[in-house]
Amino acid sequence: MLVVGAGQAGIAMSEHLTAQDIDHLVLERHRIAERWRTERWDSLVANGPAWHDRFPGLEFTEVGADEFASKDQVADYMATYAQTFHAPIRCGVEVTSVRRRESAPGFVAETSEGTVLARHVVAATGPFQKPVIPALVPESAGIHQLHSSDYRNPGQLPPGNVLVVGAGSSGVQIAEELQQSGRQVHLAIGPHDRPPRRYRSRDFVWWLGVLNKWEATAPSPDASHVTIAVSGAHGGRTVDFRDLAATGIHLVGRAEAYHDGTVRFADDLERNIAAGDANYLTLLHEADAYVERNGLDLPEEPEAHRLGPYPDCVTAPLRELDLAAAGITTILWATGFTVDYGWLQVDAFDERGRPQHERGVSSEPGVHFLGLPWQSRRGSSFIWGVWHDARHLAEHIAIQRAYLRYAPQQAAEDSTTTTQPSAV
Repeated sequence: MLVVGAGQAGIAMSEHLTAQDIDHLVLERHRIAERWRTERWDSLVANGPAWHDRFPGLEFTEVGADEFASKDQVADYMATYAQTFHAPIRCGVEVTSVRRRESAPGFVAETSEGTVLARHVVAATGPFQKPVIPALVPESAGIHQLHSSDYRNPGQLPPGNVLVVGAGSSGVQIAEELQQSGRQVHLAIGPHDRPPRRYRSRDFVWWLGVLNKWEATAPSPDASHVTIAVSGAHGGRTVDFRDLAATGIHLVGRAEAYHDGTVRFADDLERNIAAGDANYLTLLHEADAYVERNGLDLPEEPEAHRLGPYPDCVTAPLRELDLAAAGITTILWATGFTVDYGWLQVDAFDERGRPQHERGVSSEPGVHFLGLPWQSRRGSSFIWGVWHDARHLAEHIAIQRAYLRYAPQQAAEDSTTTTQPSAV
């Protein structure tokens, strides 16, 4: 059996396959958890506290339970975890193609170190594969543009101010870091959820757990993705765009057009912030009801329900921005990622190139996906969530292997032994 990718998804998959006594091989083109090491900005920390954002079998040793692990600490944790069960990982091997074998069961994988045959394949490359930069500002505009995955620190950018597009956890953290470095920052805000970082002495991940929100089933395939404005930076603080505006960050609506050096923003800034506020307050009310219903002794926080007035940049929003006049030399796109399964040449995708699956079990028998957002539940793309999804896939694969071993008694007695090619 072949697992492609040795990030959190591939490691979790390997653990459960090992527990099922299923021979397998994990191939990773770089190092274990490489995206955490080299494809994130320098100051990134996990969005969930260490007690929560981990695998069940191992705690973080260098991070307090309520603290937020740095990107390097997460990568080291993954490498250590793989060692605990001697995961069969081969690093530095790139899988260039996987296709179904002709007139034989299973698949053939072409790699940078030769050919591998496998009865089952798990695509564990995760959701953050191909950065998305909207085709809004042409390269000929003469302004520096980069995706958040290529951002490392403020010193990397040319002198000048910055327009950050996207106000999820990445956009918010980067915008704040750039503002603190002395640059003027404009932050373009689209639709988002805005949970409290902590409420009544509990982190929001705890509230989503006890309120069963992590177990919410996947939205419909056509549902729009909504970013989550939450951050573990600076010890973890609730994101409030009023506070960001108070530091000097200029809030604008969703970037929707560009012409001759000017970016135009949609008339949706106040609406987006109001929807985020409603999401925030709804969770507070649900948390209060849970505390009262269960008689919990958790301190009240009436001040958390009080939201300040909107800043002027929200009530009188800027609709157009002349980049040169504002001294903006960089546009940083914190606009997410898309998947890239060009190497997986099987009939497992819809017309838009998205995996067709049920809880990771592909429409192509023998192919499985792991690490996708909402793969089985809201928590699927979190470290702990991918672990539970991997267990489901390993159990499914074990059942399928049992079916394939079956042969009617008489047929089994009459069969002859044949030699099969070496495979995983």
